[in-house]
Amino acid sequence: MRLGPYLIEPKVILAPMAGVTDKPFRLLCKRMGAGLAVSEMTISDPRFWKTEKSLRRMDHVGEPDPVSVQIAGTDPAVMADAARYNVDHGAQLIDINMGCPAKKVCNAWAGSALMRDETLVAAILEAVVQAVDVPVTLKIRTGWDADHRNAPVIARIAQGAGIAALAVHGRTRDQQYTGVAEYDTMAAIKAELSIPVIANGDIDSPEKAAWVLRQTGCDAVMVGRAAQGRPWIFGEIAHYLATGRLLPEPSLTYVRDALLGHLEQLHAFYGEPAGVRIARKHLGWYAKDHSDVSVDQRAGFRAVVNRAETARAQLDITRDYFDALIAGAPLLRAA
Repeated sequence: MRLGPYLIEPKVILAPMAGVTDKPFRLLCKRMGAGLAVSEMTISDPRFWKTEKSLRRMDHVGEPDPVSVQIAGTDPAVMADAARYNVDHGAQLIDINMGCPAKKVCNAWAGSALMRDETLVAAILEAVVQAVDVPVTLKIRTGWDADHRNAPVIARIAQGAGIAALAVHGRTRDQQYTGVAEYDTMAAIKAELSIPVIANGDIDSPEKAAWVLRQTGCDAVMVGRAAQGRPWIFGEIAHYLATGRLLPEPSLTYVRDALLGHLEQLHAFYGEPAGVRIARKHLGWYAKDHSDVSVDQRAGFRAVVNRAETARAQLDITRDYFDALIAGAPLLRAA
């Protein structure tokens, strides 16, 4: 899949996720095989661009090309200014958020709420595309609710406005993340458009990624929640798409080393105590669903490691936990 001058290879993309796809996670997923990693949502309102949170979200130093930055907002002129600002600060692709289902975003008529106003959608897309000289992509849902599935209409508007690629999460906004992704809707959209279409929703294995590509005809897949605690899924999918063969499950040694490296990057990026606090959700995700780890072992690890208050303690507890698993030794238990 090509976006302007950039070849997206392999055709598996890290979805933008607020509070998750920060710089350390994007770098990790790219190293592990993601062809593209989209930043977490950045607000278009310039009053917030200089806050500590926004400055971190707009930090792209050292990221491999292409750098994709997602923006969110409701005013065409403000969104155009935000696109220009982010391009001036390193963005090589601009992604527009019309897919976020979060209440605080939709209550401000941003995210997926925009799909209720097709005239405003067109105005925003045209303003942003005309404002910058980099490819602009769009992420949507299938509609606002079951009675208003207008993704095909929005898709045609997007193509007409000059959007370079469209990502479709196969659920309506009111479904949040429940139910089953609507791959037939994605297939219908892809059949009608000439621009690349990216399938998103419930893609949690290499086999599922290949099946979705076959079923929908889409140009790439986008992985979100399945990458939480499993950043190697991008390499697994890429390998399967290229060879038709599955990679073996990563060893506990591999998981330990990936997690420790991720923790160190989080601590360096956010500092203490923020890095320690933010790392806790990732620790929970990494500890889940490995065939060599029982439910009780995972629960015991989370109970102990979540009490760590320093980066050193968090790293030591994590290393000791995985080393014990690898050696078959008794594990730490919650007091």
